[in-house]
Amino acid sequence: MMNRFLSAEAARLAPYTPGEQPLDAQYVKLNTNESPFPPSPRVVKALSRAEVLKLNLYSDPACGQLNGAIAARYGLQPANVISGNGSDEILAFAFRAFCGLGKGVAYADITYGFYKSQAALFGLEATVVSLREDLTLHVDDYMDFPGTVVIANPNAPTGIAIPREDIQRLLEADPNRVVIVDEAYVDFGAESCVPMIFRYDNLLVTQTMSKSRQLAGGRLGFALGSEALIAALNRVKYSFNPYNVNRLSIIAGAAAMEDQAYFETCCNAIRGNRAWLTGELEQLGFTVLPSSANFVFARHDQISGGELYQKLKQNGVLVRWWADSGRICDYVRITVGSMEQLGVLVDELQRLLDEL
Repeated sequence: MMNRFLSAEAARLAPYTPGEQPLDAQYVKLNTNESPFPPSPRVVKALSRAEVLKLNLYSDPACGQLNGAIAARYGLQPANVISGNGSDEILAFAFRAFCGLGKGVAYADITYGFYKSQAALFGLEATVVSLREDLTLHVDDYMDFPGTVVIANPNAPTGIAIPREDIQRLLEADPNRVVIVDEAYVDFGAESCVPMIFRYDNLLVTQTMSKSRQLAGGRLGFALGSEALIAALNRVKYSFNPYNVNRLSIIAGAAAMEDQAYFETCCNAIRGNRAWLTGELEQLGFTVLPSSANFVFARHDQISGGELYQKLKQNGVLVRWWADSGRICDYVRITVGSMEQLGVLVDELQRLLDEL
């Protein structure tokens, strides 16, 4: 039933559908690519009672402490950094800043669904570029596009990464075109484009603290780029929500960014768990795409993606499946969780396949 209060513009939107977030603990939750590890001990220590008591005060709109920690981590200046309420907000700022009338946006047909939602929200002309038959992305397919290009690297939900040199070719092909590289999963095995920021002022890199920094509930993301690009994003931010990052998340994000040892320990554990899971799935007859992320994308010839998702859910294991998703409808995306979680998953898969 159509809501009579809804504007015509809002009625045309196709909102992004987040992964299921059950509020009870009955599931082994491998559907939203959260980290199985707690935040850094430095984060817990930093969130003191004294800081909580300051919640009556507004947060720093410039996010100075957080942006400074991010800049120091990547060898940049604070002017090269903007932080936001998750990388989704940063991407929204970018879509508003760099796209508009006469300047569209291009992204892959199989990628992070938020791009489509944001293009619709801002009424942008979107060009959807098909992945190749093997579900790989090729920058050659974007070379002649005159507007803003958005590439998730590694891509989601496939997990497949492309070399940094390919992004470089795309940047050099048109210096007047902004290329946004969404590196939400880069820390698990792909090549980051951050080292190219000083050479290419049309490169914007977005990252998140939800995955490799264990702060999904803190809602923290950031972008790195030339001063001109960051200034454009701040123009949008200060027109929309100046206090976009809360006081506690600023403190937590800075502490997490400064704990490099814990970051590396967690990332290495995920890589090891991913290798184990991939091997186990392949032994069970699954086709698993090569992943550089904290998830794997897999299918089995004997059971559809929808049936596999439903049966796993009935038995207490949540994975991600996209209904009506064309050529990936038989795939499920599985978060690389703890070894205990993955052991439960593999046992359930073995049991389900034995029943076929």
